[in-house]
Amino acid sequence: MRGERMSAGGPGWPGGTADGRVGGVTGMTGADVRAAAAEMTPVLRGTTDRDWTVRAGDLEWSCWTTAAHVAHDLLAYAGQVTGRPDGGYLPFDLRVRPDAGPADLLTVATSAAGVLAAVVDTADPDSRAWHWGPCDPGGFAAMGVAEILLHTHDLTRGLGLDWAPPEPLCAGVLRRLFPDAPDGEPVPVLLWMTGRAPLGDRPRRTAWTWRAALD
Repeated sequence: MRGERMSAGGPGWPGGTADGRVGGVTGMTGADVRAAAAEMTPVLRGTTDRDWTVRAGDLEWSCWTTAAHVAHDLLAYAGQVTGRPDGGYLPFDLRVRPDAGPADLLTVATSAAGVLAAVVDTADPDSRAWHWGPCDPGGFAAMGVAEILLHTHDLTRGLGLDWAPPEPLCAGVLRRLFPDAPDGEPVPVLLWMTGRAPLGDRPRRTAWTWRAALD
């Protein structure tokens, strides 16, 4: 989805737009991307013998398509950080072969996370690349962490697993991408901010956006 671009109209995504901006924020790091991947990989590795054509939670995508989407976006973010385009996303896409099984697909997603982490680690933190405005490497790292955590949540729901994303990483995503988030425990707040669950007496959101571009 190249961040929010597909979240605002991609299949099954719970609404959202992509033109928010935020200034004076702290991004995330390559270590955070690796930590998110380290959460994703073991929990899903035990499901690679299951049917990944089932829906990923409430998304219209299958689990297979959702995992391929994660890999695609992580690699797209890495391309932005290294290429530094100022007017759009670089014109390439990751295509996972349709005959790839869940185990190979998970390896692709984990590898894409490693690429993003490596380029964030080596990038000038003051560099900027386009994501509906200028975005720093820490912002792309935060989007990568969000992609991994949120879609691992979708995948585990679809595959019938009891899993929740780790609080510290959720808190980092909220600080960087959701400055308007309400106070509360990071995990349920992030799920509410991204239209995946209600929060107390707040109903489930039907439209949302994260704010990656810097003012």
